[in-house]
Amino acid sequence: MSILKTDSERLKRFLTEIAVFGATENGGVTRLALTDEDRDARNQLKAWFEEAGCETHVDRMGNMFFVRPGRNRDLAPVLTGSHCDSQPQGGRFDGILGIVAGLEVVCALNDAGITLERDFIVVNWTNEEGSRFTPGTTGSGVFAGKLEREAMYGLTDRNGLTFGAELERIGYKGVEDFDPRPLHANFEYHIEQGPVLERQGKTIGVPKGIVCLRWYDVDIKGVPNHAGPTPMNERQDAVYAFSKMAVNIFEIGLASNDVVTTVGEVHPQPNSRNVIAGDVHFTIDIRGWDETETDRVCSEVEEAIRKNAEATGCSVDIRQTWAVERAPFQPELVELIHEKAGELGLPALDMVSGASHDTVYINQFAPSAMIFVPSIGGRSHAEVEETSWADCTAGADTLLHCILKTGNDPEGVTYAMAD
Repeated sequence: MSILKTDSERLKRFLTEIAVFGATENGGVTRLALTDEDRDARNQLKAWFEEAGCETHVDRMGNMFFVRPGRNRDLAPVLTGSHCDSQPQGGRFDGILGIVAGLEVVCALNDAGITLERDFIVVNWTNEEGSRFTPGTTGSGVFAGKLEREAMYGLTDRNGLTFGAELERIGYKGVEDFDPRPLHANFEYHIEQGPVLERQGKTIGVPKGIVCLRWYDVDIKGVPNHAGPTPMNERQDAVYAFSKMAVNIFEIGLASNDVVTTVGEVHPQPNSRNVIAGDVHFTIDIRGWDETETDRVCSEVEEAIRKNAEATGCSVDIRQTWAVERAPFQPELVELIHEKAGELGLPALDMVSGASHDTVYINQFAPSAMIFVPSIGGRSHAEVEETSWADCTAGADTLLHCILKTGNDPEGVTYAMAD
C-alpha cells in the first residue's frame, strides 16, 4: 500500500503566492505584524482554509485558528501552525511554512477522504517576530497566560502606534477568545534557521527543545559635544563606551559553554558625523540550553557593561525586557517524529532549537514537539533565506503522518507533559 503524501506542487504554489504579500525586490518579504501586508496575508490564509472546509476563529489577540472538524469533537484536538509575520527584509519561509504546511495537510486529508477522530487545528500566532512590537511571541504568550493582554495592547512601535489600535485597524481584533484546550498534541513545523542540518546531510531536524532566552535594552548616557574642539581625553563618548561593551559581549559569549550573545539594534544620538554621541540605545539577545550557564553569562555581561560605562565616564541603564525558560519537548512526540521520518525514508537528526518559537509558550501547557527542515547556507531573517522545495515537502509529509497518528489517537490515549 502506498504511503500518503502531500502534494509538492500545491505546497509550492501556496508558499509562492503568500510570499507576494510584502515581497521585496531581492526575493524576501517585509511583512511586519499588524501592517497592511500582514492583513492581506491573513485574508489569503482565511480564504484558502475556508475553501478547504475549515472553520475560522479569531481571538482578541488576532490569533487565527483554522479548525478541520474531527469525528468526535469532544476529544482534545491536535494543533499545528506558526506565524505569518516576518522580519524587515526577512525570508519567505520563516514561520509561514508551518502554517501553509498545515493547510497542505488539510488538503491532503481532504484528497484522501480521511476524517480524523479529533479536530485538527492550524493556527497563525500574532507577532511572533517581535520586530515591530516587543516582546515577540506575543499572541501565543497571551494565549498561554504568560503575557497580559491589556499590556500587550499598549505596546508601541517606533512611530508610536499601539499594538491594540493596529490590531483593530487591520480588522483582526476578535471580539471573544477561542480556547480549544486541553490540546492532545502540538506540532510546529519550521525551517531550522541554522547550518546544522545542511552540514550533516539530514533532511529532518528533531529538536529536544528550545533554548532559554534573555533580552536586554541598554541606554548609555554620555555628553554630546563638538567633534572638533573637544580633546580626546576629555570626552564622555557614548559610542566609544558602546564599542567597548559590544566587544566584551561578543567575547563573553565566545568563551561560554554554548551560550550565544548578540547585539542587535544600535541607536546613537544625535547620530551626526560631527557630534560626539551623547546617548546610545542598544539591545542584547542571550540564549542557551543550560539555564544556569545562560544566567551566568547574563551576569557577566551586565557587569562588563557597568565597568565600561564607569571607565568611559558615562552612565548606563540596563533593563532585562524579556526572559523565557527553555522548553524541553514531549519525548514521545519527539520519538514519533523520528519514527515517521524513518518510515518516509528521511534521514533525521537530534538537535536543539537556538531560535525561539511560539511553541516555547504552548509547550508549557500542551505536549509539544517541532519538525525542522534545512536552511540553505544556514541563512534566515534575511532575503536570501532559502529551503529547497523537496525539503519543504519532506517536512510537510512528516507533519502529515504525525497528525494522522495523533489525530486518530482514541479516547484515553494521552501524552504526559515534558519535565
